[in-house]
Amino acid sequence: MARTNADCGAWVTDLLEVEPDENVLEVGFGPGVVIQRLSKLVPAGRVAGIDASQEMVEQARARNEAAIQDGHVELRLGSAESLPFDEDSFDRALAINSMQVWPDGAAGLREIRRVMKQGGRIALGFTSYSGQPRGGVVEKIVAAGFTNARLVETDEWFCVLATKPGAG
Repeated sequence: MARTNADCGAWVTDLLEVEPDENVLEVGFGPGVVIQRLSKLVPAGRVAGIDASQEMVEQARARNEAAIQDGHVELRLGSAESLPFDEDSFDRALAINSMQVWPDGAAGLREIRRVMKQGGRIALGFTSYSGQPRGGVVEKIVAAGFTNARLVETDEWFCVLATKPGAG
């Protein structure tokens, strides 16, 4: 599962077009494989993540120990519905195979929107094993206040990309 999510995560981060100086948030980072990739993609930026599992936080912290020590990566225990970050903090946000297990998907998306900068981009990626149907995700992200939502699909994965309205 970690390998499948890592491959999907690499694809999603490519779709997100992360810039080297951006601040990026991953919601539901699991063992921290995508966090590790993101930290390399944003050498002049910052990577933060939140996960509801203490075990995953510990694994991800171990995997990303050097980047955490140098202040480049910050990983926290918590939920998508109550993000411990200030408004307008992130240029990009992503979640891989996680939205379908949030207690309240709509509230989680609204919280992500709150912590994103105007013009920031979000990507929600899913593998075929996620249990998340392709239908309805675009509508959920639009209902949370994002614009320019679109679905990108492969045989194995799908991703919904959208933008927080405003200058950017």
